[in-house]
Amino acid sequence: MRNLSPFFFLLFLMSCSTTQKEDHQIIEVYKTEIAPNLDGKALEECWNTAVWHALDQNWIGGAFTHEDFNGRYKLTWHEDALYILVEIMDDVLLDQNKDPFVQWWNDDCVEVFVDEDNSGGDHRFNHNAFAYHIALDGNVVDLGLDEKPHLYNDHATAKYITENKVSTWEIEIKVYGDNYVDGKENIPQKLEANKKVGFAVAYCDNDTSVERENFIGSVFVPGEDKNQGWVDANIFGTLVLIE
Repeated sequence: MRNLSPFFFLLFLMSCSTTQKEDHQIIEVYKTEIAPNLDGKALEECWNTAVWHALDQNWIGGAFTHEDFNGRYKLTWHEDALYILVEIMDDVLLDQNKDPFVQWWNDDCVEVFVDEDNSGGDHRFNHNAFAYHIALDGNVVDLGLDEKPHLYNDHATAKYITENKVSTWEIEIKVYGDNYVDGKENIPQKLEANKKVGFAVAYCDNDTSVERENFIGSVFVPGEDKNQGWVDANIFGTLVLIE
């Protein structure tokens, strides 16, 4: 260490302080040759063969009962998009803010977190990763580089059906890289086997309150403040795409 020049010593310190995402909650996701029809019915063979994963990590709010909320999800992919089947048992669906840019996080919604290159890191006001809030009315909101909310309805398409308090969501996510520029023409990434994608999914649950009562995610987040997904892509799990 004493033989290092000041320049190389600085590089050494910088390399030590660089945080790189460690893969965790690794999920193998199998390809479908036929993209599912987004109708909330989940009748396709790709859903029959996919494995359920739990949506059970309480990121915000107090304890809740199984009768108040229960969630799970499945995944598949096609070269054009990532597909998510989310099943939510929730006794009340609330959409109190009709303006998609007014406290969109306090209405019932599915939130999908995607990091195209699984690089992790900050994505609060940049597109290193995306945090798509998919509202009951289909609007999709995330923050842009200008630190303001934007609609990304061309990134995510969803359809849900509710029967006996169980909502079945079918969601298509077109995956964009960190070179995405708001207001410009952008081309989604083609997906291929062995690709790793940073991923998490969560549900904002609000029955009767001004603010959401719970925010339930798919990955364990260490520490006291578990509401980190909208800021830090390091907490995302890792999807491995399988042919």
